[in-house]
Amino acid sequence: MAKGGYPGMGGNMNNMMKQMQKMQKKMEEVQAQVDATELEATSGGGAVKVVVNGKREVLDISIDQSVVDPEDVEMLQDLVMAAVNEALRKAEEFSSKEMSKVTGGLNIPGM
Repeated sequence: MAKGGYPGMGGNMNNMMKQMQKMQKKMEEVQAQVDATELEATSGGGAVKVVVNGKREVLDISIDQSVVDPEDVEMLQDLVMAAVNEALRKAEEFSSKEMSKVTGGLNIPGM
């Protein structure tokens, strides 16, 4: 048996390992870019704006004074929740889209 474990596979295995290492490096680069990307979502016609990054961290929340009604706190809570959820959904979608460019649609767990 050849030194690589499988006859005739030595060169192919080396090439495949190099390709996997190259893909892993590219995935790390893309993940860093995704993590640094800021995404914005609004609700209430723009009255509430939320900015998140690719790591799904909330960076900023802006609330227009017109929706601050002490007698209707529930509406404001709903607007904030809607904007946060939409921003997080956008971050997830963006991350998946960017990573699939690198993986070529491969189903890699955790990516």
